[in-house]
Amino acid sequence: MFETRTDEDLMALYLEGEPRAFQALMDRHSGPVYNFILRRCGRSKEAAEDILQDTFIRVIKNAATFQRKAKFTTWLYTIARNLCIDALRKASYRRHPSLDQPLSSSEGSGATLMDKVANKDQGAEKAAHESHFKAKLQEALDELPEEQREVFIMREFQGLKFWEIAEIVGVPENTIKSRMRYALQGLRKNLEEFHPPP
Repeated sequence: MFETRTDEDLMALYLEGEPRAFQALMDRHSGPVYNFILRRCGRSKEAAEDILQDTFIRVIKNAATFQRKAKFTTWLYTIARNLCIDALRKASYRRHPSLDQPLSSSEGSGATLMDKVANKDQGAEKAAHESHFKAKLQEALDELPEEQREVFIMREFQGLKFWEIAEIVGVPENTIKSRMRYALQGLRKNLEEFHPPP
């Protein structure tokens, strides 16, 4: 019933008193928004889950202010981004986002879920190379200015369009494109010494 409805239709149904429409929105967007929060804030999974919960609580509280002509995902990511900024300001230290969070602190190897489900056909050398590359990419991302890293994460990991990022961040689209261009240049420079195995 709800699968074929747009996000905006679901919000309208929720405002008309259909709670299952809101559940459908949560089912559709919880995973991507959680991943965005985890990468944007670079905090623990528990903290990311708290921010995700706060995001949807804000959606409920402010549902009446949502304008049907607006894109729901832009509004949703704006809320999530603002909560991330608040969380980072409140933190006594800043940690940069991690591409892969450890499965648990008890695992000395620091193995991630990505490592656990790696293709079994990969040779040990290729697997080691990919692990090394991910570490190098993380380092390169950490060296980017915050504004560039934010745009890169939204564009490459969340798949948002430039105009959507511009609305979320609150700057012109050309500024977002410029930040993305500088982010790519910075990453390219920091990764230029990295060569894949033959």
